[in-house]
Amino acid sequence: MILAVDVGNTNITFGIFRKDEITADFRMTSQIPRTADEYGLQILRLLEMNDINKDDLTGAAVSSVVPDVLQPLCESIPRYLGFRPLVVGPGTKTGINIKTDNPSEVGADRIVDIAGAYHFYGGPLLVLDFGTATTYDLVSPEGEFVAGLTAPGIKISAKALWEGTAKLPSIAIEKPSSILARNTITSMQAGLLYGQIGQTEYIIKHMREESGYDDLKVVATGGLGGIIAGSTDTIDVYDIDLTLKGLKVIYDKNQQ
Repeated sequence: MILAVDVGNTNITFGIFRKDEITADFRMTSQIPRTADEYGLQILRLLEMNDINKDDLTGAAVSSVVPDVLQPLCESIPRYLGFRPLVVGPGTKTGINIKTDNPSEVGADRIVDIAGAYHFYGGPLLVLDFGTATTYDLVSPEGEFVAGLTAPGIKISAKALWEGTAKLPSIAIEKPSSILARNTITSMQAGLLYGQIGQTEYIIKHMREESGYDDLKVVATGGLGGIIAGSTDTIDVYDIDLTLKGLKVIYDKNQQ
């Protein structure tokens, strides 16, 4: 079994693969500082809660956009699981050729999403990740990452609303039944969700037009991506496990 670990700005997501199937997944926050021992003991506890014997794990792949988490987490894996993890970074085989101006600036999470999406869905491809930030990454038919766009995520926008104004409350992020809002809560929800849907449709339309990829397939992931994908016909596939799948794809490429 293989452990896939995605360290995001908000959460650390763990996935357990038996061959190519995810048999368990769990999360912890990435916003609490932890030592290597704290990570190790927490991972062992989560494995036990999911009835997974640590001795059945044979390897791990890690991607991270949070440097302060990466070091203690990667120290914990050999100490508590008995093997060194593959850390996605420069020199890692991903199957993706980065054609942007500054390839070293591209986050590991984006490369992992692209690698997974290209492996399973082919190109040309537009990969959307509705996470802390919302990202749109364009992939050529040959598997080249040629352009990317970054926008504030829905939760960031919501937080800005209630922290930057005196009278607006914190709210649940959910889509109201109508855009014709009649109270403060639904007006905020409508602005956030319908605004995100509109942004998504506009960006997809123009990235398709400017790239010239008429047969562009649009694949979305991220915790809130399901709400958006279910509200527009411009997204072809919603794959909530795309990042974990991408980590497994990259792990396998580097074993070869």
